[in-house]
Amino acid sequence: MPIIDADCHVIETERTWSYADESDRHLMPLLVIPKNEEARGPAFWLSDGRYLQQHQDNLYGVRDEEESGGRGVVSHTAREARELTNLDTRLGHMDELGVDIQMLYPSYFIHVMSNKDDTDLATCRSYNRWLAEIWRQSNNRLRWAVVPPLLSMDKALEEIHFGKENGACGVYMRTVERDRLLSEPYFYPIYEEASKLNMPITVHDGEGNTTMRDLFVRGSGFLKFKMTMAGCVHDLLIKKTPDKFPDLRWGFMEASASWVPWMLNDLDNRLAKVGEHASADMLKENRFYVECLTRDDLNYVLSFSGEDNLVLGSDYGHADTAAEIDAIRRLQGDSAIPKNVVNKILDDNPTALYGL
Repeated sequence: MPIIDADCHVIETERTWSYADESDRHLMPLLVIPKNEEARGPAFWLSDGRYLQQHQDNLYGVRDEEESGGRGVVSHTAREARELTNLDTRLGHMDELGVDIQMLYPSYFIHVMSNKDDTDLATCRSYNRWLAEIWRQSNNRLRWAVVPPLLSMDKALEEIHFGKENGACGVYMRTVERDRLLSEPYFYPIYEEASKLNMPITVHDGEGNTTMRDLFVRGSGFLKFKMTMAGCVHDLLIKKTPDKFPDLRWGFMEASASWVPWMLNDLDNRLAKVGEHASADMLKENRFYVECLTRDDLNYVLSFSGEDNLVLGSDYGHADTAAEIDAIRRLQGDSAIPKNVVNKILDDNPTALYGL
């Protein structure tokens, strides 16, 4: 049985943007590095006047393995593995963790950095070509989600095709995209094309709206990541968006699954006002897959989600509240979850979601 880590990450470096056309090089993010070791700070990406921390484990002036401020030990990954500058290190670590396939998601694109269509297109194109090269060198073990430049719909469709031809098995979106909800008709061409290509829409928690990002930065990640995911799924269901694309699969990544019972209860309450009800198999009927965490109350969640629609990810390379480098083994060792259900979460369900 292959073991699939359904949500892992790459940490972008200056190499990521080296795949851009020469005419687009001026649009690439700039890496701002602390000028002296005393700063012992992280680097930041600068794009269109906005700053984004490159990675909380990448402190300049601090060795990767040092614990002061807890850098490399926070994500429990080597820098060359999370940045994929050494694929053998990454693949070897996967072997140690008992993982056959990792599904790669971006770090940079979790946050919206520009509302300019030329910058959006150029950065997405360069990132996608970087990931295509990584996939080609990984013996098909590192699969990925293509990032479409959603401000340029024709180019977005081209990038989805490029991804399909180069190992991508998901189409990356955030819970909100600029000033649009994912249920809006603007995105229908994306959904139609993904469906034709047998690729799921993989919605990752993130900050897709600059105004919301500037507001939510004052709070914890719960509001901007977890709550927006629950709202996104609720909106897609109440608008019946999946009914318009009956062959399309959807993944909802990194926000845990603890919100599923609450969301479905609220959905049922609202549907009841118009004489409808949420089905007991709402996720399965709509081809929705949700990433869970081992610290979710999984037996309770499973009573709402069903056993065919949960997947598990380690958040490999990151060091936030969703990160759990040994998530796979923890689930395998959880005696409270039936083994056949564990096997579904680690193999059957991600295989179905990603069309592997």
